Amino acid sequence: MDRVILHADLNGFFASVECALNAKLAYKPVAVCGDPNKRHGIVLAKNELAKDFGVKTAETIWQAKRKCPKLVFVPPRYEEYRKFSAKFREICLSFTDLVEPFGIDECWMDVTGSAKLFGDGPQIADTLRAAIQEKLKITASVGVSFSKAFAKLGSDYKKPNATTVINRENWRKIVCPLPVGRLMFVGGKTSKTLSEMRINTIGELADYNRDFLERRLGKKGGQIHDYANGRDTSPVLPYTQIRQEKSIGNGVTFERDVADFDDLRKRVMQIAETVGLRMRTKRIKATILQVSVKDSQFIALQRQRKLDIPTNLTREIANIAFDIIKENWRQGKPIRTVTITATGLMSADQSVVQLSFLGEDAARRREERLQEVVDKVNTFSTIKYL
Repeated sequence: MDRVILHADLNGFFASVECALNAKLAYKPVAVCGDPNKRHGIVLAKNELAKDFGVKTAETIWQAKRKCPKLVFVPPRYEEYRKFSAKFREICLSFTDLVEPFGIDECWMDVTGSAKLFGDGPQIADTLRAAIQEKLKITASVGVSFSKAFAKLGSDYKKPNATTVINRENWRKIVCPLPVGRLMFVGGKTSKTLSEMRINTIGELADYNRDFLERRLGKKGGQIHDYANGRDTSPVLPYTQIRQEKSIGNGVTFERDVADFDDLRKRVMQIAETVGLRMRTKRIKATILQVSVKDSQFIALQRQRKLDIPTNLTREIANIAFDIIKENWRQGKPIRTVTITATGLMSADQSVVQLSFLGEDAARRREERLQEVVDKVNTFSTIKYL
């Protein structure tokens, strides 16, 4: 029997919370953003009315204002968003203990064992949406499917405040025509690579040769091929389960040996993106970074560095890893494989940064918030820090 997996996604979360807290905003186009007096500020979230005017997340404030002259800008209030997120989890946990968060405003739920209490998957999804709207005054879209990947596609398929069912009978009709970038783990760079391979839809990805994808994209190629075919058996982990991660790492064997440090820097960034995202998703930080390098003869070098400040930021992971390589590897010597591993892991909520009179702490908090926004815009997209 198939599992019944739900993916719940709160619609326009930041902006929806602001409208819930201030009834005067309910019927106005609203965008949560940085300082509106600074032209380089960006839109962090928008409500449905702003979306109707074409306002997009991550565009500049002046661009949004040009599209919607009556757009109301409000500053972010992260503590309020965390409170709403916690209440959202409580509602989800009233249906099942198998609730796995995916960012502040999304989660998966395995409700396979909840049918006798709450009905089938679509019924639970509708009941869940109604409970969220009643208790939080915001809406959610919910995907119902037999896999986590398809459930997430379902929650994205129809917004706002909708339930989408992707089952064995209709998944090809719904999923296959979608752009390949809509699939989980397919970000901007991967989409570009797939496009070069003439793979533009999820259906084309599903029908492609899996072995060739793995040769071109590594393990990720096989993974996204499985996702495109509905072969995702990864479990929804219990919310109360503390995952005692010892390390989080990612390694890549390059399609050709790399000897140029400028080229290597870009590749290190790509590896660091995956490591950082995995840590941020699990809300943990590293106190030690380990880097392993192999040449074409499989001769390996491994070094590690203890960090003064725990981190899960992509830019910091990439910079530290690249510095370790530069200090220990002779430039011009071909590199075949690079692996970055984060160890000495701790909860992000427990990591304490000593306040600085020079403003480093404020700068770090801004960067962490920016990283959170980037993850939200496109969880697996690439942003160039180097």
